[in-house]
Amino acid sequence: MFDVLAQLPLFKGASRERLQQTVGETKFHFLKYLPGETIIPAGKDCTEIAFIIAGHVSVRIENPDGRFSVTQSLGALDVISPEFLFGRVTRYPGTVTAIDTVSMLLISKLDYLKIMTSDSVFLFNYLNLLSMNAQKSVEGILAVSTGDIPERIAFWISALTQPRSYDIHLECKQRDLVALFGVPRTTLRAALEDMKERGLIDFSLYGIDVKDRRNLLALLHNHSEQPD
Repeated sequence: MFDVLAQLPLFKGASRERLQQTVGETKFHFLKYLPGETIIPAGKDCTEIAFIIAGHVSVRIENPDGRFSVTQSLGALDVISPEFLFGRVTRYPGTVTAIDTVSMLLISKLDYLKIMTSDSVFLFNYLNLLSMNAQKSVEGILAVSTGDIPERIAFWISALTQPRSYDIHLECKQRDLVALFGVPRTTLRAALEDMKERGLIDFSLYGIDVKDRRNLLALLHNHSEQPD
């Protein structure tokens, strides 16, 4: 258990003694899921913090009418949507499905709150994560105001995916993107072609595949995410 906690991002920097104490005082719940099983349905109340211990999951977030969706993959040591544990909206934003055999570690909200208040290291890790996500809203306003299509796409990726995510796919018809951005189809197509030539994305009439998330987000000036 100590070795598992020591590797998780939200527990990084804590002393061995503190982690050992945490293990002794906290209830940990381990669950296993088979390929294709739903781990968390979209809209489920976020009553615990959920860590991936082994395996890989797919997270799908979509708008109410299903015309726009983003799918991403996460792997071992990632935590699923931790920013929804507290606040006004405490429901998981997307459906989480096991890609292969997945092991999860769940800690209840109450127990995790006790952990955070027991040591400033745990608290600062979580606050830094919340601050990073809050700063994305500023990036989004700046991206939209420039009228730069690549920046807008980069903001979508930043806002709807997690820093270590991969296999990112945006499902959205080009005609809907044209209407959303308010630009001619030729302008959108030219922007997508340029991003493809730079190795950032691939695309079709029905979606966009992100090839290089880190460099895509570099299109946003002073983006809030820290390098891995």
